[in-house]
Amino acid sequence: MNTFNKTMIAALVIGATSMSAQASNWENESKDAWIDGKAETVLLMNTNLNNFDINTDVKNGKVVLTGKVDSELDKELAEELVLSLDGVTAVDNKLTVVKNMKSKAASADKGDSVESDLTDAKISTVITTRYLFNSEVGGTDIDVDTDKGVVTLKGTVKSDAEKQLAVSIAENAEDVRKVIDELKIVAE
Repeated sequence: MNTFNKTMIAALVIGATSMSAQASNWENESKDAWIDGKAETVLLMNTNLNNFDINTDVKNGKVVLTGKVDSELDKELAEELVLSLDGVTAVDNKLTVVKNMKSKAASADKGDSVESDLTDAKISTVITTRYLFNSEVGGTDIDVDTDKGVVTLKGTVKSDAEKQLAVSIAENAEDVRKVIDELKIVAE
C-alpha cells in the first residue's frame, strides 16, 4: 500500500507540473497573439504603409517583420510603430525594400521635400499611435500636426498631468525637433 501511495503522489506531481507548463505555454501564446493583433492593427492604421505587404510573427514578445516596403523610411516606420506597442520586447526587421519606379521618379522630382514629408508623416503616426495605446492619454482628442520635425499638439485633455504626458510622449518621439503645445484642459 505504501508503494501505491508513493506512485500516486509521483503521478500527481508529474501531472501537475505538466499542467502548469501547459498553462504557462498557453499564457505566452495568448500574449503573443494579442501583440500580433496590435501590431497588425497599428500597421493597418498607418496610411503610409501597405500592410498587406507586411507580415508579423510574434514569439515571446519578439516581433519579426517580413515582406516588402517601398523605402528605407517605410521600413523604419514599420519597426518604430511595432516597437512602440506594450508587450513588444524586440523587433527583428526583415522587411525588404523594393523601390518602385513611381516613388523613384517622385523622389527625383521633389528631392528632400518628399523625404521630409514622409518623416513628418512618420512622426505624426508614431505619436498618435502612442497616444491611442496609452490609457492615460485621450488620444482621440489630440490632433498631431508635424512640419519639418516641429510637432503641434491641438485638442483637449482632462488634466494638467495628461497634458504633460502628451507633450512628453511627443518630445520623446524620434526625429522631433520641437513641440508646440496648444492643448487645452477641459475638466469634465
